[in-house]
Amino acid sequence: MKDVAQTVANSGKFQHPNMTADGTARASVALSQPETLWFNTGTLCNITCTNCYIKSSPTNDALVYLNVAEVDDYLDQIAARGWPVQEIGFTGGEPFMNPDMITMAHAALKRGYDVLILTNAMRPMMRPDRRAGLIELQAEFGDKLTLRVSMDHFTARRHDAERGLGSFAKTLTGMKWLRDNGLTMTVAGRIEWSESEAQARTGFGALFARHGFDIVAADPGQTVLFPEMDETVEVPEITTDCWGILNKSPRDVMCSSSRMVVKRRGADTPVVLACTLLPYSPEFEMGRTLAEAEADVKLNHPHCAKFCVLGGASCSA
Repeated sequence: MKDVAQTVANSGKFQHPNMTADGTARASVALSQPETLWFNTGTLCNITCTNCYIKSSPTNDALVYLNVAEVDDYLDQIAARGWPVQEIGFTGGEPFMNPDMITMAHAALKRGYDVLILTNAMRPMMRPDRRAGLIELQAEFGDKLTLRVSMDHFTARRHDAERGLGSFAKTLTGMKWLRDNGLTMTVAGRIEWSESEAQARTGFGALFARHGFDIVAADPGQTVLFPEMDETVEVPEITTDCWGILNKSPRDVMCSSSRMVVKRRGADTPVVLACTLLPYSPEFEMGRTLAEAEADVKLNHPHCAKFCVLGGASCSA
């Protein structure tokens, strides 16, 4: 069900999969270059953020834990379908709350994939068994493993406003542990305050230098800055003509290169979604298999316009 505020802001829009509100053909995106397969490890998280797009929290188990057998099955499907996947991503919730996180990462790494784990670097990651597992993975696979740490802002005040008092300090502690143990680390932040992107990158750069983090703030691959995903904001629909108007290609959009596997509470099996950003929108659920997930994706959501086509964002490394 669409949010009421979203419906008001974009009244009449994003209703029909093939047509925009004015009857123009809606744009779609083909899976032209499958490079990343994401696994949502579950929506449970150790904290509740103010603006979490997936509504993760200590009580939200709408998406339940995946296990290593389920991940292995999809890795087999990648090979069977001949997808040229380079990267396996794990997101949540907080992935390190999932008891199979280390073994799932190992399953992907041993097949030669780069692995990206999104984490808040707080208590779940810092449990002794998770730390021991990460050290073992780093020793065996080196920089094939990357941890992307969620850091909403380079100041404690603004980061804690999103994630709770004291969370900035706890995340820094986790990042220092990653640094000291030689694990490859990047950062994901937000652009939602008054500063420009250049100012944000300067601020993050100063933070990284102060703490000796080997992260390049000017590199969008190492410091990913996401626009705020506000579904109450009026956004245009993307038509087939927009590609020429915007001088963009469908290959520039995230769903041309990635899919995400989730397991819903009460379901017998996981399913594949078109987009990492829309886990609760049924129209973006494509089926149980990667074969089914090869269908085109209709850009029928405000996030498709604001976040992906107009914002140019990507969740991959």
